[in-house]
Amino acid sequence: MGYQAFAHKLITGRRERFHTLKQFGGLTGFNNKDESPYDLFTTGHGGTVLSTALGLAMARDQVRSSRQVVAVIGDASLGEGMALEAMNHIGHLQRNLLVILNDNKMSIAPPVGGLSRYLNRIITNPTYNRLRADLEQLVRKLPHGSSLVRLGRKVEESIKGFLVPGLVFEEFGFRYVGPIDGHNLRELIETLQNVKRLKGPILLHVVTTKGKGYRPAEEDPERFHKTEAFDSASGQAKAASPVPTRGGGRLRGGSAPSVSFTGAFSEELVRLGETSRRIVAITAAMPEGTGVTEFARRFPGRCIDVGMAEQHAVGLAAGLARGGARPVVAIYSTFLQRAYDQIMHDMCLQELPVVLAIDRGGLVGEDGPTHHGVFDIAYLRTLPHLVVLSPKDPDELRAMLRWALEQDRPVALRYARGGIVCGEPLGKPGKIVSARAEVLRHGRDVALVALGSMVYPALKAAESLAREGIEALVVNARFVKPLDEAMVRQVARLGRIVTLEEGQIAGGFGSAVSEALDAAGLSTVPHLRIGLPDAFVQHGKRHELLTLCRLDPESLTARILAWFHTTPAGKPESLSFLTESSQ
Repeated sequence: MGYQAFAHKLITGRRERFHTLKQFGGLTGFNNKDESPYDLFTTGHGGTVLSTALGLAMARDQVRSSRQVVAVIGDASLGEGMALEAMNHIGHLQRNLLVILNDNKMSIAPPVGGLSRYLNRIITNPTYNRLRADLEQLVRKLPHGSSLVRLGRKVEESIKGFLVPGLVFEEFGFRYVGPIDGHNLRELIETLQNVKRLKGPILLHVVTTKGKGYRPAEEDPERFHKTEAFDSASGQAKAASPVPTRGGGRLRGGSAPSVSFTGAFSEELVRLGETSRRIVAITAAMPEGTGVTEFARRFPGRCIDVGMAEQHAVGLAAGLARGGARPVVAIYSTFLQRAYDQIMHDMCLQELPVVLAIDRGGLVGEDGPTHHGVFDIAYLRTLPHLVVLSPKDPDELRAMLRWALEQDRPVALRYARGGIVCGEPLGKPGKIVSARAEVLRHGRDVALVALGSMVYPALKAAESLAREGIEALVVNARFVKPLDEAMVRQVARLGRIVTLEEGQIAGGFGSAVSEALDAAGLSTVPHLRIGLPDAFVQHGKRHELLTLCRLDPESLTARILAWFHTTPAGKPESLSFLTESSQ
């Protein structure tokens, strides 16, 4: 799974294409079933491999195949709830299955020297295991033989428990081997050859050094876990230049790059943390990616990294909120999916004031379909008691975070990766009021109601439409739930409505607007929903994917123009109905 797949790609026929890794149209950054017959699954999330490996082993036994099943799992993934559930089941079924634990953070234990290696050679040696099995059969024939066998196993476990950290795996029902030095190929190969002959579930504990062989990565493994382009001699990152868009703006906002959504969240969280000791930040193994690293540095007692355990992160936040704290769970959209039941049961049903800071909402770029955060709008807006809103730019995110922490109910803030995709920042946002959108541009021919990251592209498209003689009103929706239904009724009087979102169309923001139109008896008003297709979008740079999905300003203009000229509207009315409350 994950970045462990890179070496796997090199030895399974993809070496010549490796330079295309994570580029648009190139190799993916993870295992991918459509890329190679050697990739059984498309993967992107840790902790899933043990369940699928057990399924493969059970299918093998059902058809009486001689295949061997080997699962490689990282030490961080081992703490996943799904992984622990699978370990429990594997130990119960006792199927032949090898689990290789790649421990590159020494989170369990380091190698314990020559004695450990000697013990591993003994317990994996074929002769030893034949003698062990023969002795067990002989002892079972003696009076109380089964008890003696159990006693012998306890003695073996006790000896190993003193010397190696494998007792917990033995209790799960695994035969534990290790820890061994994963960079000693001779020892590793010898151990693997011996382990192949063992029966039942085996756990081989391999200790490695993250970034082994490249000093900058060894010294700063967290930064090199996922890095942008860097100079190989020094290890220093190369400065990324803004990418021009066809719509005329530059990624991350105009000629001077602005702070990203994550950066704005990070800065505002620290500022708010200085004003209230009740604020607690929670992350699930992604402190740097979600922007809570500085909060952790400033307030170490109020920042909790639960590891790769999203369900626990949300459940923990619920307990903190019930106890009087104000938890902010900073999490990527794609990983939040794993905690859906906890959001429903532990947050929303209890009506607890937990703030979900949902980073990477929308297309995330090079990590591809396993990491695109495109489903959250649809799956969150169905939950009672939950407020869902999305900022148009980093400054508005700051205001929304302040507002969210003032609410006495669960709130989800959903924002994109990076910064605004085109145009210039509009400056200080207006006051955030529940279920209240804001009008950013007046027009009489069509209403463009945009959510979050699509607001600036909508403004750019409106400028292009004006050159075609079409005056578009542009609304920053802000709230998915509760939706500004008064705004929907008002803009419906223009006779045409276009909704824009960087999320799945099915069940998303556009669907919410359609439902509001229907409830108001306005279902006959033409409504064009623009968003992401019912498909898994490939990997590539974010601006490339927005263009691919026709969400860039030029594509939006063309789509709206084509629809406008083929869709009759009702009688346009005066814009005087736009009251101060909706502006």
